[in-house]
Amino acid sequence: MNQNYSTVVRSSSSGVSTSRVLRNTYMLLSLTLLFSGFTAALSMFLNMPQMTYLISVIGGMLIAMFVLPRFANSPAGIGIVFLITGLLGFGLGPILTVYASLPNGSNIITLSLAGTGVIFMGLSAYALATRKDFNFLGGFLMVGFLLILLASLANIFLQIPVMSLVISAAVILIMSGFILYDTSRIIHGGETNYVLATIGLYMTIFNIFISLLQILGIMGNDD
Repeated sequence: MNQNYSTVVRSSSSGVSTSRVLRNTYMLLSLTLLFSGFTAALSMFLNMPQMTYLISVIGGMLIAMFVLPRFANSPAGIGIVFLITGLLGFGLGPILTVYASLPNGSNIITLSLAGTGVIFMGLSAYALATRKDFNFLGGFLMVGFLLILLASLANIFLQIPVMSLVISAAVILIMSGFILYDTSRIIHGGETNYVLATIGLYMTIFNIFISLLQILGIMGNDD
């Protein structure tokens, strides 16, 4: 009986911990998205050059890989998350400026934002409602990510519009898989640090939004 009681207590504690990680993750994610919107607007107002995007992405990725893990378990980690997301938002400004200058640019941006929101909320809700374990996707997603990275590097030199379209669609598919994978890891206790969970989900949202912009932009130019 004591053993059963201990099992129930551990299960209850695990459930509370998981709920806390989920709550803190989504709260921090919401704040970082708002902050990114602010820095993107600031970047547009300052009319930053397009090179800002590349510099910001490289800087943000380096900080996320080499700095954030060292401070993920301290209050400083939250500040670093805002630094990364703010930097990426600032780099997004010049990209939005380019799309906003198109004849249907405002529609492209609006549809990309809406599409990103629908994809993220829909897949997150599915993972939370079904509580399925998507851990099996990990290896496939990493291989897919590496292939996309290689294809993207190749297309820098090839400059094939159709290939850009395929790459963007593949990015959306892979990032959608990461939403299921990352959310599942939180639910099942595989990720207990909400700082790291937040930056992971933020990156998926960021990449989906960029990819939708590219797809709708290419389709709009074809029209």
